[in-house]
Amino acid sequence: MGRVLASTEANKITILTIDGTGIRALIPSVILSFLEFQLQELDGKEARIADYFDVIGGTSTGGLVAAMLTTPGQNNRPLFAAKDIITFFIENCPKIFPPLRGPLISARMIIKDLFGPRYNGKYFHNLLQSKFGETRISQTLTNLVIHTFDVKLLHPVVFSTNEGKIDISKDAMVSDICIGTRATPTYLPPHYFQTHDAQGNPRSFNLIDGAVATNNPALLAVTQVIKKLSKENPEGFPAKPSYYGKFLVISLGTGTMKRDKKYSASKAAKWGVLKWLRHNGKSPVVDSFTQASARMVDIHLSTLLHALGSQHNYLRIQEKELKGNATSMDISTRKNMGNLVRIGMQLLQKPLEHGETVAEALMRYAKILSEERRSRLQKLMCN
Repeated sequence: MGRVLASTEANKITILTIDGTGIRALIPSVILSFLEFQLQELDGKEARIADYFDVIGGTSTGGLVAAMLTTPGQNNRPLFAAKDIITFFIENCPKIFPPLRGPLISARMIIKDLFGPRYNGKYFHNLLQSKFGETRISQTLTNLVIHTFDVKLLHPVVFSTNEGKIDISKDAMVSDICIGTRATPTYLPPHYFQTHDAQGNPRSFNLIDGAVATNNPALLAVTQVIKKLSKENPEGFPAKPSYYGKFLVISLGTGTMKRDKKYSASKAAKWGVLKWLRHNGKSPVVDSFTQASARMVDIHLSTLLHALGSQHNYLRIQEKELKGNATSMDISTRKNMGNLVRIGMQLLQKPLEHGETVAEALMRYAKILSEERRSRLQKLMCN
């Protein structure tokens, strides 16, 4: 939808973002499938999520999901329908995160983690390269925003469709960006690749998981839009009242642990490096920084959108009762993946703070998105 009209001409500036956390991306994938079905009920079976959002952003596995929704396939339509993303994960995650087998699994896991990442990433790399091919981020169907972290520069790196069109050195292949943003420390190895600038000079990237910077990409996506608007009209934004209330943001989380299942100070006081890296099959360090950053972004974004008059157009969907294997990033058994899908389906029936269920809120947002798209298409035909 972002390519139908410039954002300054739109009634709404529509943004969708997906958090990361490994295999738990199955939960927002269920939500996305439901949302796309609602859009198809309104606008026909060929409707796809990329048709309705100006910006689709993600980090880590959420970045991969965002890319799957926006990368063109046959007939210049999205490579994946939302429902097919669930199938993709169920079929491929056991090969991306192959379980350790044999006796003394916990001991073998600790030894393996001490001497390198848990998984070598070869299957994952080959899979993404085969799916995305030579497609570059400048070619996506709407503005894709994925952030990563350069471990050599110790600095976040943001890739976006809009920037890729301007700066050829940032117009990386979608596969490289997705491999980089998913390279979670201790789980998958960092990803190195090069691009070239307009003069042919090489630019190197040494990327790890974007969740190192923040696991919730929603605020980044909004600030990318604000940055673009300020360039289009530097004197009119943000003071110009016509911009207020424009933002419509749907932010999808991948779940947090049930409160009574989280770590405690008394337990953590006895941990050394090894247990901070791996405790009961999980990584307290990774859990802590991903959940803390996601929550902080939610707080900051709520405040920002309230200041911009868009507080009623912000939908954050997050499951807060994960427990057991469902809290893991990489347990890829059929049982656990099936459970994550069920959690996503049950989440649709849970109430939000204002009383609507998640499903009711998504149906309401689908109507707004459909009306916005029709309005833009009508304006386009009149121009």
